[in-house]
Amino acid sequence: MERLSRAGHAQNGLSLVGFIFVIAILALVVILGMRVVPTVVEYSAIKKAITNTKTASSVQEIRSSFDRQASAGYIESVTGKDLEITRTTDGFNVGVSYQRKIGLFGPVSLVIDYVAGDVPATKAE
Repeated sequence: MERLSRAGHAQNGLSLVGFIFVIAILALVVILGMRVVPTVVEYSAIKKAITNTKTASSVQEIRSSFDRQASAGYIESVTGKDLEITRTTDGFNVGVSYQRKIGLFGPVSLVIDYVAGDVPATKAE
């Protein structure tokens, strides 16, 4: 009699194929995260370096200060020459916009547009 009552119940759980599919999706997300996180860390270092350089009194000082902080902060995507610096009544607006291309596998890559600091809207797009 017990066999009949067990046969009427649906199975619960994840099949082997379903489990492999979930693991594959999770592996892709982890690999993508491992590739993207270093660029986000670099972007935050660039933002911090730009914030610290705004107190300089000339364009050349801003560029050289950024280059010093870039070498200490492992910033490789941007140099002081790439900064967009404009003079304002209360100092300088300093910003940069750049792209990072991250190769994923084969011909597939991910391009991320970063904008840090005070970049005019026409340059950021």
